[in-house]
Amino acid sequence: MLETLIALFAAHVLADFVLQTRWIVARKTHPAVLALHGALVLLSAQAALGTVAAPGLVLLALAHMAIDALKARHAPRGPIAFLVDQAAHGATLLALAIWQPGLWAGGFWSTMSAPTPHLMLHAMLLAAGFIFAVRAGGFAVGLLMEAQLAPVVTDLRIRATTTGQSGGLPEGGLTIGWLERGLVFILILAGQPGAIGFLIAAKSVLRFGTVTEDRAASEYVIIGTLASFGWAIGVTLATIWLRDLLPPLVIAPRLP
Repeated sequence: MLETLIALFAAHVLADFVLQTRWIVARKTHPAVLALHGALVLLSAQAALGTVAAPGLVLLALAHMAIDALKARHAPRGPIAFLVDQAAHGATLLALAIWQPGLWAGGFWSTMSAPTPHLMLHAMLLAAGFIFAVRAGGFAVGLLMEAQLAPVVTDLRIRATTTGQSGGLPEGGLTIGWLERGLVFILILAGQPGAIGFLIAAKSVLRFGTVTEDRAASEYVIIGTLASFGWAIGVTLATIWLRDLLPPLVIAPRLP
């Protein structure tokens, strides 16, 4: 069951945070666009499992479309809606893995010679964990800041405009968030969690000029930083926990 769940999770991350564009997100209330996203979900699951003859995957895609349709039409934009949406998708992945635990074993990838299937599972899990930490974290943290601190952001932008200060690079904060969460993921996997403190210190130093004598700006930066690092740490620890449940990856030595 675990192998199937990991493959399904990797497919979900691919469909939701790599293949799903802003154009799709903005038009998901249109049936044709929602169907397009559902097709990407189905194709991603089929590719991850190495099988096309699995009716359960069609049901998974339909469930994914239903959850997204409810969110797009009825859920208010915000971090809670995002977390509930991802939790609902996770529940469908787990339900399918429990219902049909042999999907991975019955797929093409599992028939390849060892240790390729096991290596693919490890690679899919690490790649999915990294994308979920970086990309999904960007949406979660962005929605949090947007929902809770919109008045502060507006005030900071007005002050920057009236004082003639630069508003920064376009999407510079988004890129910084991606980089810091990616580094957190890599550092924890490398067994160097203590180095995260240096990242926080470096960011604090670089942001010092922005937040000096400005309580609103300093609180904005602190909340965003803690949320970003907290998300990355949590996702990385969950990825490591799942990886440790898999049999250890052992590559046979090359014969002389």
